[in-house]
Amino acid sequence: MMAHCHLSTFIFPLRRCRKGTPTLRLFAATLVAMLIAAGAAPAFGHGVEGRIAPGRGYQVTAVYDDGEPVSYAAVEIKAAGEKIAFQTGRTDRNGIMLFLPDRPGVWEAVVSDGMGHRLALEVDVPETGGQAASQAAPEPQPPPAARSRVPSLIGGLGIIFGLFGFLYGWKARRALARTPPAGVGPF
Repeated sequence: MMAHCHLSTFIFPLRRCRKGTPTLRLFAATLVAMLIAAGAAPAFGHGVEGRIAPGRGYQVTAVYDDGEPVSYAAVEIKAAGEKIAFQTGRTDRNGIMLFLPDRPGVWEAVVSDGMGHRLALEVDVPETGGQAASQAAPEPQPPPAARSRVPSLIGGLGIIFGLFGFLYGWKARRALARTPPAGVGPF
């Protein structure tokens, strides 16, 4: 059964909650739950990688770090120093979008999948411009290397087990301190 405590019991830890539940235990349990909740999200998350390659215009490619394409993500193309987007659109199911710049300079492509993943890429368009790039033969590039999420998952689980092991050891040490030594007693 859950004990009900008032905020004042967390401020003044000498008081106890109803039913004799120590405030410190409730506070520690809440703190542990918050730490686990805060640390669990990055362990299961993944990053976004990408590149811009010349070809028929410029090809923006976006993939998650496990190799899965960032499908149907919003893309915004801007020239350097511009506030208004030159082009907006979405990646296809393979995580690719093409654009043909109209002048030389640095161009930025921002890819956002709508779930918190954001990728900003830049490309320097030479003086020959995007029209000359359309006649150039596209240079095949391998997709970004897929990285495993297993090390992050193991690290997250290690932190969780380490925290619980520490709390269990602390609790056992306190319990041993409360018990009288063997052989001491009235008999």
